[in-house]
Amino acid sequence: MDSRVVGIPEVDGTERVAVVIDVMRAFTTAAWAFHRGADKIVLAADQDEALAVKAGHPGWLALKDGAPASGFDLLNSPGLIQEADLAGRTVIQKTTAGTVGALAVAEATLALCASFVVAGATARALRDAGVGSVTFVATGEDGRAAEDLACAEYLDRLLTGGRPDPGPYLHRAGVSPAADALRGGRRRGAHPADVGLCLEVDRFDFAMRIGLEEDMAVVRPLRTRPGAVPAVHGAR
Repeated sequence: MDSRVVGIPEVDGTERVAVVIDVMRAFTTAAWAFHRGADKIVLAADQDEALAVKAGHPGWLALKDGAPASGFDLLNSPGLIQEADLAGRTVIQKTTAGTVGALAVAEATLALCASFVVAGATARALRDAGVGSVTFVATGEDGRAAEDLACAEYLDRLLTGGRPDPGPYLHRAGVSPAADALRGGRRRGAHPADVGLCLEVDRFDFAMRIGLEEDMAVVRPLRTRPGAVPAVHGAR
């Protein structure tokens, strides 16, 4: 398996297989939204687009990062969304980095959103597809976010047939500037449980695939082991 890691500025449209990583917090939040029953997630480029999509689809819920804002129903926080009832709902997600990266590769042959909570399922989805190479897009800090790079390296180890101990990768994520900012209350729209929820490995047994539907980039859960009981490994 050949792999490379790039930041959003390095995405050039030639990526055939891409895994877009946002550990803290977009794609941890997205996974929790699916766990809470969401049918699909529509990706928006900015707040205006998110609200325009919502206006055209009564009943859809808009989600953003940062502070609450008029017209938005949910915030980009796994701690805040873990108790939400999203059964059968469509969520429109707009974040600073994660959704931007996902939109950049939406036309790839296979594009997945990932974080630690879906790491094993993401690796299985790639293996099941028989891919020979993959581009990891680390979305935070223009590709320099420690938590995203740690997750990319962990996924790469899984794909090369290893059984890596997740502990060192979770530790790197847990001492990252993003984790420190969340713990220190320097991120708006956060919950005290966010860091811990972002540092669980294989909390869920599905991957998250990006596809184009009616001119929208849509994320749906991709089950790789139906009926599996997920193993949860927390940070050490």
